[in-house]
Amino acid sequence: MTADVLDRIIQKLTFLGPLGDTVHKWLGRLLAGDSPTALAKEFLNGSWLGHPLHPALTDVPIGAWMGASLLDVADGGRGGGIGRGADIMVAVGCAGGVAAVVSGLADWQDNYGKEREMGAAHGLINTGALALYSTSLALRIKGARGPAIGLSLLGLGAVLTGAYIGGDMVFRLGSQVNRNAFSEGPSKWSAAAEEDEVVEGAFVHKQVGHNQVLLTRLGGEICAVSAICSHAGGPLDELPIEDGQLHCPWHGSRFDLRTGQVIHGPATAAIPVFETRTREGKVEIRRP
Repeated sequence: MTADVLDRIIQKLTFLGPLGDTVHKWLGRLLAGDSPTALAKEFLNGSWLGHPLHPALTDVPIGAWMGASLLDVADGGRGGGIGRGADIMVAVGCAGGVAAVVSGLADWQDNYGKEREMGAAHGLINTGALALYSTSLALRIKGARGPAIGLSLLGLGAVLTGAYIGGDMVFRLGSQVNRNAFSEGPSKWSAAAEEDEVVEGAFVHKQVGHNQVLLTRLGGEICAVSAICSHAGGPLDELPIEDGQLHCPWHGSRFDLRTGQVIHGPATAAIPVFETRTREGKVEIRRP
């Protein structure tokens, strides 16, 4: 029910679509090619971590700001040692908030349609929370604790709302979810293709059970991997193999054909790789 209400509210915010498109185009120009910003984007996507970086970074501001509110209550607005501890927590949260916003933009750049609009709302609310807390920190430094604490409470409400929207994007819309999470492959040897169909440098796309599988030969060795990019579900058989790597045409992710490991983001999860063997003129596969 809450999700339905949220959808209706976001649909009424008609400026989100044009705003999202404008920011998306600007980021596209900023992150184009092999520029340093493009390399930074891959780091912010979390390809090196094997997991999106943004969710981990969001824990810092949320935890710090919630802790600051508890310390503010315990201090009672007096500005003693506990209050100074709250000030430090606000500052830590602001620093973490900047990192979370930047990493969130890197992930959001690859979204489309409803995910992009929902992400724009998520980003705007959390940016507003960061602005409220930054102002609160400035007031704390000046000694105006009452207004500062009031702004902190407003910021806490905003960041928790933003966190809810972020959770909705992941758990309801599937943003940043591994598209091969349930594609384990057959547990027993299963026929996938005729042996003479599988040739060097070309793909054979087959459905084996519930799995879409690509088969090819690399240096004479038969390789079988998932046909689906783990990042956003893009097709991995539309671009040719280069240096033993699969290329996703949607966002540029690259995977090692033999191991399935991510070579280049924004993907963070490896694609499934299957064991292969030939029997009676057929190629059979199974999960490792």
